[in-house]
Amino acid sequence: MQQNYDAVVIGGGPGGYPAAIRLAQLGQKTLCVERQYWGGVCLNVGCIPSKALITAGKKFDELNHLDVMGISVPTGATLDMGKLQAWKASVVHKLTSGVSTLLKANKADQIVGEARVPAPGRVIITTPDGQTVEVATKNIVIATGSRPIEIPGFSFADDRVMDSTKALALDHVPARLVVIGGGYIGLELGSMLQKVGCKVTVVEAQDQVLPGFDPDVVRVIARQLKKNGIDVLLRAKALGWEERDDGAVVKIETAEGVKEIGADRILVTVGRRPNSEAFRELGLEMERGHIKVDKQLKTNIPGIYAIGDVATGVMLAHKATHEGEVVAEVIAGHKAFNDARTVPAVVFTDPEIATAGLQEPEAKAKGYTLKVGKMPWAANGRALTTLETDGFVKVIVDAANDRVLGVTIVGPHASDLISEAALAVEMDAEALDIGLTIHPHPTLGEAVMEAAKHALGEAVHIVNK
Repeated sequence: MQQNYDAVVIGGGPGGYPAAIRLAQLGQKTLCVERQYWGGVCLNVGCIPSKALITAGKKFDELNHLDVMGISVPTGATLDMGKLQAWKASVVHKLTSGVSTLLKANKADQIVGEARVPAPGRVIITTPDGQTVEVATKNIVIATGSRPIEIPGFSFADDRVMDSTKALALDHVPARLVVIGGGYIGLELGSMLQKVGCKVTVVEAQDQVLPGFDPDVVRVIARQLKKNGIDVLLRAKALGWEERDDGAVVKIETAEGVKEIGADRILVTVGRRPNSEAFRELGLEMERGHIKVDKQLKTNIPGIYAIGDVATGVMLAHKATHEGEVVAEVIAGHKAFNDARTVPAVVFTDPEIATAGLQEPEAKAKGYTLKVGKMPWAANGRALTTLETDGFVKVIVDAANDRVLGVTIVGPHASDLISEAALAVEMDAEALDIGLTIHPHPTLGEAVMEAAKHALGEAVHIVNK
């Protein structure tokens, strides 16, 4: 028997389930379809479990470096990977189990199964037990996310080769790890494993790790990687690997010739691919596998929308959630638009990186004349008391009108501090708006205020230009 809905959301990840919840709140009869696990990649094998392990690695490392404060751990810290994985799983369970509850509480229907869209307005769902459910709907929201890219010679089917999902499930700390790809996922997981005793080598094809980030930020991260003993090979290409008596050997092409790096595990983090193949037959316009959408998340086919990783734009969970709420408003007939300029980016390396709005090189490339304020953490009292003084806060201002174009932070708790910056960009704040806002002392947040004042030549805790 065919069921009828106002909207069907395909995917129950950080874009899909908020879209379904908001649609139901707005009075739309809604069905959310998830094929594998509620919460998607982010909650199950991405954002949440990775940050749990990264936090554990950071705390483990801190225990071994507190002697400057007069604190010592006489026998040294030890790590039980079994207990760590169990704790990580408990965090994941608490969040994922809540997704289904939230959908139900908001009166959004839900079903587990594989969804197929044979034509606009029709969705066919195959459940795990082989049953078929046919649905007629006015609107379809595609929120099917993405998956890790596999490269030739490094099959994820091999035990030694890992994608991020396999790396997050390790039951032991490998002695040697080669990370292929120096982007944020590779550096986050590689740094975590280094902190708990793994020897890490990063292989990056471009001339810097974290391609696309402000070179000032990359220099801070590169220094820390070197300090921590992580080897980085730039302008290098992984050719393949082979098994030998003492483990795997990865062959790397460099400017100096082919190098061989020993490894117990190989982590491939060269990007993610949108899960859009199932929708090609519809005639959706695509760009490098991403479904093309406008500012209302509409595709070229009326009644079909796309959000999150599968759609054009940056591949970030919070961008997906925002798009899910925007698309719900659009379907409900409200005036709503997606504004990608305010999507902050966060990297949980050591130290953390966070950006909102334009980075300095981007602003220059767009032709802006800039005022730039920069406050180093070494001059911040709270950072000194936490032993985290690497990095800075940078505020980028349009010299024509003192509007905040962007903020870049590299340093302690950058991920938490960036929300103030995102608000400043969203509201077209002037640097003086941040500078005149009284920030409590002693806090890390003071650095944002001081950097904004520095851009105007009014800083009092750092010499003005």
